[in-house]
Amino acid sequence: MAINFSELATVGVQKITPYQPGRPAEEVAAEFGIAKPVKLASNENPLGPSPLAIKAMQAVHDLARYPDGNGAALKQKIAERHGLDVACITLGNGSNDILEFVTRAFVNPGDEVIFSRHAFAVYPLATLAAGGIPVETAALNWGYDLKAISAAITDRTKVIFIANPNNPTGTWLTETELRPFLENVPDHVIIVIDEAYAEYVTAEKFAGYPDCTQWLDDYSNLLVTRTFSKIFGLAGLRVGYGVSSPELADYLNRVRQPFNVNSLALVAAEAALDDQEHISQSREMNQTGMAYLIEQCEQRGLAYIPSAGNFLAIDFSRPADGLFEAMMQQGVIVRPVANYGMPNFLRVTVGSEEENRRFIEVLDRVSNDV
Repeated sequence: MAINFSELATVGVQKITPYQPGRPAEEVAAEFGIAKPVKLASNENPLGPSPLAIKAMQAVHDLARYPDGNGAALKQKIAERHGLDVACITLGNGSNDILEFVTRAFVNPGDEVIFSRHAFAVYPLATLAAGGIPVETAALNWGYDLKAISAAITDRTKVIFIANPNNPTGTWLTETELRPFLENVPDHVIIVIDEAYAEYVTAEKFAGYPDCTQWLDDYSNLLVTRTFSKIFGLAGLRVGYGVSSPELADYLNRVRQPFNVNSLALVAAEAALDDQEHISQSREMNQTGMAYLIEQCEQRGLAYIPSAGNFLAIDFSRPADGLFEAMMQQGVIVRPVANYGMPNFLRVTVGSEEENRRFIEVLDRVSNDV
């Protein structure tokens, strides 16, 4: 007799549609017979990891031993970077891990979790997995409508997720927007500021963008997440972290699995934090590539959402799935975002100069045929 797993699964899990990552380059190469596809779908750093991180990993030999379950050296380095106590740091297998921790630690079945339309897909997934009720609020100019979020808070609200900059739109919030909002969030609500792309933001271009890791003394219910997957180029190692009050971090660490960050990731992330040259080069490459993509969009009359991240959401004024498929068959992998309520958009990661030019060449080749 066949087992009906839909009846055995929890109510929240029954409602989940699994997260769909960008198509792997190897898979596209095999399917379409393309020698070297260009992957601009997952917001990875085209410069790759820091040479210091690679050197640190090469020095790790005893992989038969478990990693430091506390990640002491990396936590110390992160604490120094942000001027915080080590007790404020929680390590994750990517920053996604931290997003899971907060819902597992604080969301009971029936509790509400608020996030915006066009926000990161993991927020509702983590909510449902914990048995919570996802509450999606209206967006404002493709970004966060903080008034709508404030209006949605109830006695059942436990967590609010805000990405700054936001993925997949690239929109951002300033300190003058965020501060008044945070001041009015009740103490029973944990505010998660997801700063996965914060290192790409420069004060020169994005005046008023805040570093919320410096706000912990002002808001005891604040959790800020960061990742090594973006500007640090360590996406394949899966390492991220959260900063919060020590009291909040204590509860997050209660649901953190032992050894959730592996030995290679620990040493690579620690070394990457010291490589300011790599960070600067990555930021400069992104700024140059972003300017090129924007220029090419404007020349072609394509609208786009101004972005503070390392990606650009481009509006093709028609359903973009066919264009995505046609480009993939030509060896350029971008990201359709219809599942984010943006069916006319493709999200394009800023790549190397060669990758960006190939994207434009293939776009021109197929756009009139779709």
